[in-house]
Amino acid sequence: MSFRNPLNRKENLDEAPADKRRKVAVGKMVGAANNIRSRSVLSAVNGGPNGGVGDPAAAAAAVNQEIEFNSREDVERLLGEKMKGKNKNDFKGKSEQMMEYIKKLRACIKWFMEREDVNLVELERLRSLLESEEKRHSEIAAQLTSTIEELNGTIEDLKKQYASLEEKLRKEEAEKMDSIKSHGEEKEARVAAETLRDALSADLEKAGQEAKRLNDQIKMLQETNKRLQEYNTSLQQYNSNLQAEAVKNGETMTKLQKEKNAMMETLNGLRDHANSFKTQLDVARSSQQEASKQKEELKKEVNCLRNELHQVRDDRDHQLNQVQCLMSEIIKYKELTGKSAIELDSATTKTNALEEACSSQRDMIRTLQLQLAAANEKLKRADLTATETMTEYEEQKKVLKNLQDRLADAEQQVLEGDKLRKKLHNTILELKGNIRVFCRVRPLLPDIEINGAEAAVVSYPTSTEYLGRGIDLMHNAQKYSFTFDKVFDHDASQEDVFVEISQLVQSALDGYKVCIFAYGQTGSGKTYTMMGKPDVLDQKGLIPRSLEQIFQTSQSLLSQGWKYKMQASMLEIYNETIRDLLATNRSSSQDTGASKYSIKHDANGNTHVSDLTVVDVCSINEVSFLLQQAAQSRSVGKTQMNEQSSRSHFVFTLRIFGINENTDQQVQGVLNLIDLAGSERLARSGATGDRLKETQAINKSLSCLSDVIFSIAKKEDHVPFRNSKLTYLLQPCLGGDSKTLMFVNISPETSSTGESICSLRFAARVNSCEIGIPRRQTQMRIADPRLSYG
Repeated sequence: MSFRNPLNRKENLDEAPADKRRKVAVGKMVGAANNIRSRSVLSAVNGGPNGGVGDPAAAAAAVNQEIEFNSREDVERLLGEKMKGKNKNDFKGKSEQMMEYIKKLRACIKWFMEREDVNLVELERLRSLLESEEKRHSEIAAQLTSTIEELNGTIEDLKKQYASLEEKLRKEEAEKMDSIKSHGEEKEARVAAETLRDALSADLEKAGQEAKRLNDQIKMLQETNKRLQEYNTSLQQYNSNLQAEAVKNGETMTKLQKEKNAMMETLNGLRDHANSFKTQLDVARSSQQEASKQKEELKKEVNCLRNELHQVRDDRDHQLNQVQCLMSEIIKYKELTGKSAIELDSATTKTNALEEACSSQRDMIRTLQLQLAAANEKLKRADLTATETMTEYEEQKKVLKNLQDRLADAEQQVLEGDKLRKKLHNTILELKGNIRVFCRVRPLLPDIEINGAEAAVVSYPTSTEYLGRGIDLMHNAQKYSFTFDKVFDHDASQEDVFVEISQLVQSALDGYKVCIFAYGQTGSGKTYTMMGKPDVLDQKGLIPRSLEQIFQTSQSLLSQGWKYKMQASMLEIYNETIRDLLATNRSSSQDTGASKYSIKHDANGNTHVSDLTVVDVCSINEVSFLLQQAAQSRSVGKTQMNEQSSRSHFVFTLRIFGINENTDQQVQGVLNLIDLAGSERLARSGATGDRLKETQAINKSLSCLSDVIFSIAKKEDHVPFRNSKLTYLLQPCLGGDSKTLMFVNISPETSSTGESICSLRFAARVNSCEIGIPRRQTQMRIADPRLSYG
């Protein structure tokens, strides 16, 4: 703010150029003294009841007195004193009074110079303090950025570890299934072995029954031998009767002797066979002794059978001896004892049959023993394999449990890392400001001739402090300088612009309410910034790129258990009337727009517009189709400044609902992308009739938006949200921890400089506010001291 110096009056004193500059400095310091209300002790006070100099004596006495200047009015009163005297011809008194007045002025100027030195020192101290704070802020931001990068790297490593653990887990599960399968096969083999053992036990029981049957046959042979003995006794009695006839039968006896020898050879063969049978029984006994405990009963039965066989052998030997003793008598009386010979042959045949049966039983027992030994060996191997399998299964189970615990820890670390990422991301955005202002300069149109004057309208500071943040405009030979959070020159691409706002789009996915406005005069490139050309890859606007980022990020978060649901709605506010751009019956919705669409806010801070079309979207293609449909329905009109000027506020709202099934976390964010109608002054737009009403409604709503932002920044009790449909619709998104970005677009033509300055002043006012946390001072710089803030 400038202040007119009262010392510029014409007086009869000669002043040097240095004195003039000092007076200018005095004027500035008077204003500063008025603002800070400092107290100072200066020179003498005026005497007399009227504040003037009464007489020379009183004036001389007042020189040594001191007065206190408490305000700017005291200084002005001193500067406004008039010379008074007793008469007009009292030149001596007047000259003394003038000299005293000059002394006072010099003392006042000296005091102001001292105050100016003090203020310069204080200003230098504050500037150094500000630079140190900015340096500390930059270091904190760099540390946060490095921390975020480290966390992102850690998250990537954890994801890789998680993938490798999943792969190991799948391998372990496959090996586990193989082990279970092999265990099942071993179990089936064990069951088969037990079945075979049962079958062998049954065969052994059958063998025991067969041995019992042989014992019965042996008993029958013993009874037969007894009968033979009895019969031999009867033969001896009969032999006594036949001794007389023995001589006669001598020749016959010789023949019988030969037959006897043959019989003896046969008996010797039978004895040898019996000995081999005994040897085989001994082998069978040793084999049975080596059998398992489960065959003890069978061993006992076999031992019993062996004892009986020994007894039978002894009885047989005894009978053979008896037969040898009686053979001579039998041969002698062969003809008479034919019947006995036949019975003996039958007995011998039965004995041979018994021997063959015993041999077959022995072979069967040996085979069964071999099968039993093989079954036991296989059972042992099966038991050993089953034990090893169970041990390996337990080890694999422990390894699996360890991997599951590590996987749970990794998932917990990923969850905590994501929470920390969201917290740091929000902290960074809060440090940057919950409400920020970007500026973008549209390139010159191809049909406009570029000359030196056009090129000199917009310039950008090159100093380190304002590089990339400052913009200078020349208008009527005056330079206007502004500073914002970011300034994009005419060479900036759509990708460069989107990179700066991508963090705000991420905040919407994290569950915050985000608003991005495009503000500026008609034809300054607002719609191009917001929509661009969706069909051209490099010229896509903020809305298509934001949607692509949201859908891509939501797909990448599926692996962490996040599932998102998106709902899109598009409306325009035309002459303070809401129009649904996705309504199927466009004409009827326009006719009943004012009464049909009412805005309501619930207790959770959510906004609902009655009867508004809300569409569930799952892909970028669906949203692109809706954007094309809305673009065809939007209200545009022709003005003197633009052939196709947006005559309404376009509001694209994307509601994001996210839930994590693993952690039961829920987020609910809102992304509002608003393409405001073109701002323009009535005199320049040449609007009449309907265009005049449209322009008035647009300017009113923009003014209401500014009032709302200032009321929130000043924390006023009443915020005029209801003064405009636009501010009332966005009420929940303009306070608390919401994120707001104002994108001011300007045109570089000389003819639009006035409109550009108005737009930049509006943006500068918004940039000086902050929602939620304190904001730095206003960002508008004045290059010329004569310019006011306007």
